[in-house]
Amino acid sequence: MASLRHHPCLLLLLLLAALLFSHLVAGLAATGPGDIAVYWGRHKDEGTLREACDTGAYTTVIISFLSAFGHGTYTLDLSGHPVAGVGDDIKYCQSKGVLVLLSIGGQGGEYWLPSSQSAADVADYLWNAFLAGGGAGVPRPFGDAQVNGVDFFIDQGATEHYDELARRLYGYNKYYRGGGITLAATPRCAYPDNRLAAALATGLFNRIHVRMFGGDLQCEWGQFDSWNKWAAAYPGSRVFVGVVASPEADKDAYLFQKDLYYGILQFAEKLPNYGGLMIWDRYYDKKNHYISSS
Repeated sequence: MASLRHHPCLLLLLLLAALLFSHLVAGLAATGPGDIAVYWGRHKDEGTLREACDTGAYTTVIISFLSAFGHGTYTLDLSGHPVAGVGDDIKYCQSKGVLVLLSIGGQGGEYWLPSSQSAADVADYLWNAFLAGGGAGVPRPFGDAQVNGVDFFIDQGATEHYDELARRLYGYNKYYRGGGITLAATPRCAYPDNRLAAALATGLFNRIHVRMFGGDLQCEWGQFDSWNKWAAAYPGSRVFVGVVASPEADKDAYLFQKDLYYGILQFAEKLPNYGGLMIWDRYYDKKNHYISSS
């Protein structure tokens, strides 16, 4: 086999290819393409909310989860994080331009909406406990800090009345002079997700985080095809590619950065409603440095 030194053009091409790939990986690791959302609150060892925002890697942090609602009982499960101080961290993150959402639902917990009245009650609770409300003697776990919106991570239970919850929350926008409540949904990647179909049909969701993980074979066989169905179905929403930050989180769904780019992002980035990446989660990202460096 001839030595590369006798083929300077080939050597140059190889060097350029290596340089381009290194820039691709370095750029993705540093900031990621588009906005970067990360779930926070699932592991005590992930560090504080403030520390997550101080990385500079994330444009959105999603506090997870309000894991019980719909039956008169509300539970905020932050996996051992002390709630005291989270409110100050929320305001700190927002001062750095980071959007902060509260996610409701999750995997486990006790939540459902048995009636239209329960949907109204949950919306009112969210408004008074976490958004710009504060009346009716409802305790505010984060004090006077206000999250920017609500994420629907509905992974179990009945499917009814989430559309009514979304409409009720959206109705509170009349009390905002500027901006308003961001509504997000985080469905499974197989389209459609029946638990969220009625809610998404309202057209009120600013963003959709499509989970390209969780044991869904349709995602494993055709990641971009699955994601593209979501993007095509909701052209008025910003649609995010949701990935796990470590094989420890889901080894079958984990995508190395080059696989993420060549399998999904090079196509997704060209669509007008591509939003960015959703990272599951801060703990795994901190361990594996998938997006953040700290």
